[in-house]
Amino acid sequence: MDIEKLRSDLEAHNGMPGLEILGPTQVDDAVRIFYRDGFVMVRDVLDADQVRFLRAGCEREAEEVVAKHPDGKGIRGNYRYSWGGASLTNSVLHREEWVMLVDLPTLTPILTAIFGSSDYHLRRAAGDFCLPGAIEYQRLHADIGDFPGGFFDPRGITTIRDLPCPVVCCNFLAQDFTKTNGPTRQIPGTQHSREKIPELAEEPLWMKYSTVCPAPAGSVLIRDIRAWHGGTPNLTDEMRAIPNAIFLAPWFHERQLPSMPREMFDLLSEHGRRVCEPVVADGPLETGYTFDPVLARKKKFA
Repeated sequence: MDIEKLRSDLEAHNGMPGLEILGPTQVDDAVRIFYRDGFVMVRDVLDADQVRFLRAGCEREAEEVVAKHPDGKGIRGNYRYSWGGASLTNSVLHREEWVMLVDLPTLTPILTAIFGSSDYHLRRAAGDFCLPGAIEYQRLHADIGDFPGGFFDPRGITTIRDLPCPVVCCNFLAQDFTKTNGPTRQIPGTQHSREKIPELAEEPLWMKYSTVCPAPAGSVLIRDIRAWHGGTPNLTDEMRAIPNAIFLAPWFHERQLPSMPREMFDLLSEHGRRVCEPVVADGPLETGYTFDPVLARKKKFA
Protein backbone atom coordinates (compact mmCIF):
# COMPACT_ATOMS: atom_id res chain seq x y z
CA MET A 1 0.00 0.00 0.00
CA ASP A 2 1.22 3.49 -0.89
CA ILE A 3 0.92 5.19 2.50
CA GLU A 4 1.93 8.62 1.28
CA LYS A 5 -0.74 8.58 -1.44
CA LEU A 6 -3.31 7.44 1.11
CA ARG A 7 -2.25 10.24 3.44
CA SER A 8 -2.52 12.78 0.63
CA ASP A 9 -5.98 11.50 -0.35
CA LEU A 10 -7.24 11.63 3.25
CA GLU A 11 -5.89 15.12 3.83
CA ALA A 12 -7.56 16.30 0.63
CA HIS A 13 -10.94 14.57 0.90
CA ASN A 14 -11.60 13.10 4.34
CA GLY A 15 -14.40 14.56 6.45
CA MET A 16 -18.18 14.67 6.16
CA PRO A 17 -19.43 17.73 4.26
CA GLY A 18 -21.69 19.91 6.39
CA LEU A 19 -20.99 18.01 9.61
CA GLU A 20 -22.80 19.78 12.47
CA ILE A 21 -21.13 19.68 15.89
CA LEU A 22 -23.53 20.87 18.56
CA GLY A 23 -23.11 22.13 22.10
CA PRO A 24 -24.52 20.07 24.99
CA THR A 25 -27.39 22.52 25.59
CA GLN A 26 -28.72 22.08 22.04
CA VAL A 27 -30.86 19.15 23.07
CA ASP A 28 -33.69 19.57 20.55
CA ASP A 29 -31.26 19.92 17.66
CA ALA A 30 -29.33 16.87 18.85
CA VAL A 31 -32.50 14.76 18.86
CA ARG A 32 -33.53 16.03 15.43
CA ILE A 33 -30.16 15.25 13.84
CA PHE A 34 -29.89 11.91 15.63
CA TYR A 35 -33.22 10.71 14.25
CA ARG A 36 -32.49 12.12 10.81
CA ASP A 37 -28.97 10.75 10.36
CA GLY A 38 -28.68 7.93 12.90
CA PHE A 39 -25.96 9.83 14.78
CA VAL A 40 -25.02 13.24 16.11
CA MET A 41 -21.77 14.80 17.32
CA VAL A 42 -21.80 16.94 20.47
CA ARG A 43 -18.75 18.88 21.73
CA ASP A 44 -17.75 19.83 25.30
CA VAL A 45 -19.38 16.82 26.93
CA LEU A 46 -16.08 16.29 28.78
CA ASP A 47 -13.98 19.17 30.11
CA ALA A 48 -10.20 19.33 29.77
CA ASP A 49 -9.52 17.61 33.10
CA GLN A 50 -11.94 14.81 32.26
CA VAL A 51 -10.31 14.33 28.86
CA ARG A 52 -6.88 14.00 30.47
CA PHE A 53 -8.26 11.56 33.05
CA LEU A 54 -9.95 9.49 30.35
CA ARG A 55 -6.94 9.52 28.05
CA ALA A 56 -4.64 8.26 30.79
CA GLY A 57 -7.10 5.47 31.55
CA CYS A 58 -7.30 4.54 27.88
CA GLU A 59 -3.51 4.31 27.62
CA ARG A 60 -3.28 2.17 30.75
CA GLU A 61 -6.03 -0.24 29.67
CA ALA A 62 -4.75 -0.37 26.08
CA GLU A 63 -1.39 -1.62 27.32
CA GLU A 64 -3.14 -4.48 29.13
CA VAL A 65 -5.17 -5.47 26.06
CA VAL A 66 -2.20 -5.34 23.69
CA ALA A 67 -0.19 -7.49 26.10
CA LYS A 68 -2.79 -10.22 25.51
CA HIS A 69 -2.59 -9.75 21.73
CA PRO A 70 1.09 -8.89 21.13
CA ASP A 71 1.31 -9.85 17.44
CA GLY A 72 -0.50 -6.75 16.14
CA LYS A 73 -3.38 -8.73 14.67
CA GLY A 74 -5.76 -6.99 17.03
CA ILE A 75 -9.37 -7.96 17.64
CA ARG A 76 -11.17 -5.89 14.98
CA GLY A 77 -8.44 -6.08 12.35
CA ASN A 78 -4.72 -5.35 12.26
CA TYR A 79 -3.83 -3.02 15.16
CA ARG A 80 -7.54 -2.52 15.95
CA TYR A 81 -8.64 -3.52 19.42
CA SER A 82 -11.80 -3.64 21.51
CA TRP A 83 -11.73 -3.23 25.28
CA GLY A 84 -15.10 -4.94 25.51
CA GLY A 85 -14.03 -7.70 23.12
CA ALA A 86 -11.04 -8.51 25.32
CA SER A 87 -12.67 -8.00 28.72
CA LEU A 88 -13.80 -10.84 30.96
CA THR A 89 -16.92 -8.80 31.79
CA ASN A 90 -17.44 -7.27 28.32
CA SER A 91 -16.94 -3.87 30.02
CA VAL A 92 -14.40 -1.65 31.75
CA LEU A 93 -16.81 -0.59 34.49
CA HIS A 94 -14.32 -1.60 37.16
CA ARG A 95 -12.36 1.57 36.25
CA GLU A 96 -13.43 5.07 37.30
CA GLU A 97 -12.70 6.56 33.89
CA TRP A 98 -15.48 4.46 32.32
CA VAL A 99 -17.84 4.86 35.27
CA MET A 100 -17.58 8.61 34.69
CA LEU A 101 -18.96 8.17 31.18
CA VAL A 102 -22.26 6.59 32.19
CA ASP A 103 -23.44 9.49 34.40
CA LEU A 104 -22.49 12.78 32.76
CA PRO A 105 -24.75 15.80 33.45
CA THR A 106 -23.82 17.15 30.00
CA LEU A 107 -25.08 13.99 28.29
CA THR A 108 -28.03 12.82 30.40
CA PRO A 109 -30.53 15.42 29.03
CA ILE A 110 -29.74 14.41 25.45
CA LEU A 111 -30.14 10.68 26.14
CA THR A 112 -33.36 11.33 28.04
CA ALA A 113 -34.72 13.29 25.08
CA ILE A 114 -33.64 10.66 22.54
CA PHE A 115 -35.34 7.87 24.48
CA GLY A 116 -38.27 10.04 25.58
CA SER A 117 -37.66 8.86 29.13
CA SER A 118 -35.01 8.81 31.85
CA ASP A 119 -35.68 5.09 32.44
CA TYR A 120 -33.10 3.87 29.92
CA HIS A 121 -30.45 1.51 31.23
CA LEU A 122 -26.81 0.67 30.68
CA ARG A 123 -25.75 -2.18 28.44
CA ARG A 124 -22.00 -1.85 28.97
CA ALA A 125 -19.09 0.61 28.77
CA ALA A 126 -15.92 -0.28 26.90
CA GLY A 127 -15.01 0.95 23.38
CA ASP A 128 -12.29 0.61 20.78
CA PHE A 129 -8.82 1.85 19.99
CA CYS A 130 -6.48 1.60 17.05
CA LEU A 131 -2.71 1.91 17.04
CA PRO A 132 -0.23 3.20 14.49
CA GLY A 133 -0.17 0.53 11.82
CA ALA A 134 -3.96 0.33 11.46
CA ILE A 135 -3.68 1.48 7.87
CA GLU A 136 -6.63 -0.43 6.42
CA TYR A 137 -10.29 0.43 6.37
CA GLN A 138 -12.65 -1.61 8.51
CA ARG A 139 -15.66 -2.87 6.59
CA LEU A 140 -18.88 -0.92 7.08
CA HIS A 141 -21.17 -2.69 9.52
CA ALA A 142 -24.01 -2.28 12.00
CA ASP A 143 -23.67 -3.29 15.64
CA ILE A 144 -26.98 -5.13 15.97
CA GLY A 145 -29.14 -7.46 13.90
CA ASP A 146 -32.48 -9.17 14.32
CA PHE A 147 -31.21 -12.30 16.04
CA PRO A 148 -29.48 -12.91 18.42
CA GLY A 149 -29.43 -9.15 18.89
CA GLY A 150 -32.53 -9.13 21.07
CA PHE A 151 -35.35 -8.98 18.47
CA PHE A 152 -36.84 -11.63 16.21
CA ASP A 153 -40.14 -11.69 14.32
CA PRO A 154 -40.91 -15.31 13.32
CA ARG A 155 -43.34 -13.98 10.69
CA GLY A 156 -40.45 -12.33 8.86
CA ILE A 157 -42.40 -9.09 8.56
CA THR A 158 -40.84 -6.69 11.05
CA THR A 159 -37.11 -6.26 11.51
CA ILE A 160 -35.25 -4.40 14.21
CA ARG A 161 -34.77 -1.61 11.67
CA ASP A 162 -38.51 -0.90 11.70
CA LEU A 163 -38.52 -0.13 15.44
CA PRO A 164 -37.72 3.06 17.34
CA CYS A 165 -34.05 3.28 18.28
CA PRO A 166 -33.36 0.34 20.65
CA VAL A 167 -29.72 1.02 21.55
CA VAL A 168 -27.60 4.17 21.66
CA CYS A 169 -23.80 4.02 21.70
CA CYS A 170 -21.90 7.06 22.94
CA ASN A 171 -18.31 7.13 21.69
CA PHE A 172 -16.18 9.68 23.55
CA LEU A 173 -13.24 11.35 21.85
CA ALA A 174 -10.17 10.91 24.05
CA GLN A 175 -8.25 12.99 21.49
CA ASP A 176 -9.16 15.14 18.50
CA PHE A 177 -10.56 13.37 15.44
CA THR A 178 -8.38 14.42 12.51
CA LYS A 179 -8.36 13.40 8.87
CA THR A 180 -5.53 10.93 9.38
CA ASN A 181 -5.85 9.41 12.88
CA GLY A 182 -8.68 6.98 12.20
CA PRO A 183 -11.92 8.95 12.67
CA THR A 184 -15.12 6.91 12.53
CA ARG A 185 -17.00 7.01 9.26
CA GLN A 186 -20.80 7.11 9.44
CA ILE A 187 -23.25 6.74 6.57
CA PRO A 188 -26.17 9.11 7.25
CA GLY A 189 -29.71 7.76 7.26
CA THR A 190 -28.83 4.06 7.19
CA GLN A 191 -30.32 3.15 10.57
CA HIS A 192 -33.54 2.01 8.89
CA SER A 193 -32.02 0.70 5.65
CA ARG A 194 -32.66 -2.88 4.57
CA GLU A 195 -30.11 -2.61 1.78
CA LYS A 196 -27.09 -4.90 1.80
CA ILE A 197 -24.11 -3.17 3.38
CA PRO A 198 -21.43 -2.91 0.68
CA GLU A 199 -18.16 -4.79 0.90
CA LEU A 200 -15.01 -2.67 0.98
CA ALA A 201 -14.33 -3.33 -2.69
CA GLU A 202 -17.85 -2.12 -3.57
CA GLU A 203 -17.91 0.90 -1.30
CA PRO A 204 -17.96 4.26 -3.11
CA LEU A 205 -15.30 6.79 -2.23
CA TRP A 206 -17.80 9.20 -0.70
CA MET A 207 -18.61 6.60 1.94
CA LYS A 208 -14.93 6.05 2.73
CA TYR A 209 -14.55 9.80 3.24
CA SER A 210 -17.79 10.19 5.25
CA THR A 211 -15.97 10.61 8.55
CA VAL A 212 -16.98 12.67 11.58
CA CYS A 213 -13.95 14.95 11.48
CA PRO A 214 -12.51 17.31 12.37
CA ALA A 215 -13.89 17.12 15.91
CA PRO A 216 -12.29 18.13 19.21
CA ALA A 217 -11.37 15.94 22.16
CA GLY A 218 -14.11 15.92 24.76
CA SER A 219 -16.82 15.46 22.13
CA VAL A 220 -19.15 12.50 21.98
CA LEU A 221 -20.43 10.69 18.89
CA ILE A 222 -23.96 9.57 19.81
CA ARG A 223 -25.12 6.90 17.39
CA ASP A 224 -27.97 4.52 16.70
CA ILE A 225 -26.07 1.23 16.49
CA ARG A 226 -28.15 0.13 13.50
CA ALA A 227 -26.52 2.84 11.34
CA TRP A 228 -23.67 1.79 9.05
CA HIS A 229 -20.23 2.78 10.31
CA GLY A 230 -16.62 1.63 10.23
CA GLY A 231 -13.02 2.37 11.13
CA THR A 232 -10.59 4.26 8.93
CA PRO A 233 -6.79 4.36 8.64
CA ASN A 234 -4.72 5.73 11.50
CA LEU A 235 -1.63 7.15 9.79
CA THR A 236 -0.32 8.96 12.87
CA ASP A 237 2.17 7.77 15.48
CA GLU A 238 -0.39 7.84 18.32
CA MET A 239 -3.28 5.69 19.51
CA ARG A 240 -6.78 6.79 18.55
CA ALA A 241 -9.15 5.85 21.37
CA ILE A 242 -12.96 6.01 21.47
CA PRO A 243 -14.14 4.60 24.81
CA ASN A 244 -17.88 4.19 24.96
CA ALA A 245 -21.00 3.79 27.05
CA ILE A 246 -23.94 1.92 25.51
CA PHE A 247 -27.51 2.43 26.64
CA LEU A 248 -30.69 0.40 26.04
CA ALA A 249 -34.10 1.95 25.48
CA PRO A 250 -36.54 1.49 28.39
CA TRP A 251 -38.49 -1.14 26.40
CA PHE A 252 -35.45 -3.08 25.11
CA HIS A 253 -33.74 -5.73 27.22
CA GLU A 254 -30.72 -8.00 26.82
CA ARG A 255 -29.15 -10.37 29.30
CA GLN A 256 -26.00 -8.78 30.71
CA LEU A 257 -23.01 -10.02 32.63
CA PRO A 258 -22.44 -8.27 35.98
CA SER A 259 -19.70 -5.79 35.17
CA MET A 260 -19.76 -2.93 37.70
CA PRO A 261 -18.35 -3.48 41.20
CA ARG A 262 -20.53 -2.19 44.03
CA GLU A 263 -17.88 0.36 45.05
CA MET A 264 -18.08 1.91 41.55
CA PHE A 265 -21.88 1.84 41.64
CA ASP A 266 -21.77 3.84 44.88
CA LEU A 267 -19.93 6.68 43.09
CA LEU A 268 -22.94 7.41 40.88
CA SER A 269 -25.77 9.87 41.23
CA GLU A 270 -29.28 8.63 41.96
CA HIS A 271 -30.02 8.71 38.24
CA GLY A 272 -26.76 6.91 37.44
CA ARG A 273 -27.60 4.15 39.89
CA ARG A 274 -30.98 3.59 38.25
CA VAL A 275 -29.31 3.41 34.85
CA CYS A 276 -26.65 0.96 36.03
CA GLU A 277 -28.76 -1.31 38.25
CA PRO A 278 -28.83 -4.13 35.61
CA VAL A 279 -25.02 -4.46 35.54
CA VAL A 280 -23.95 -3.98 39.15
CA ALA A 281 -22.34 -7.05 40.76
CA ASP A 282 -23.74 -8.34 44.04
CA GLY A 283 -20.48 -10.03 45.03
CA PRO A 284 -16.79 -10.20 44.06
CA LEU A 285 -16.16 -9.53 40.39
CA GLU A 286 -13.39 -11.07 38.29
CA THR A 287 -12.06 -8.42 35.93
CA GLY A 288 -9.25 -8.09 33.43
CA TYR A 289 -8.52 -9.15 29.88
CA THR A 290 -7.99 -12.50 28.24
CA PHE A 291 -6.96 -13.86 24.86
CA ASP A 292 -10.29 -15.70 24.57
CA PRO A 293 -12.91 -13.57 26.34
CA VAL A 294 -15.82 -15.07 24.39
CA LEU A 295 -15.15 -18.49 25.88
CA ALA A 296 -14.71 -16.95 29.33
CA ARG A 297 -18.05 -15.11 29.10
CA LYS A 298 -19.83 -18.26 27.89
CA LYS A 299 -18.63 -20.06 31.01
CA LYS A 300 -19.97 -17.22 33.19
CA PHE A 301 -23.38 -17.31 31.48
CA ALA A 302 -23.59 -21.10 31.81
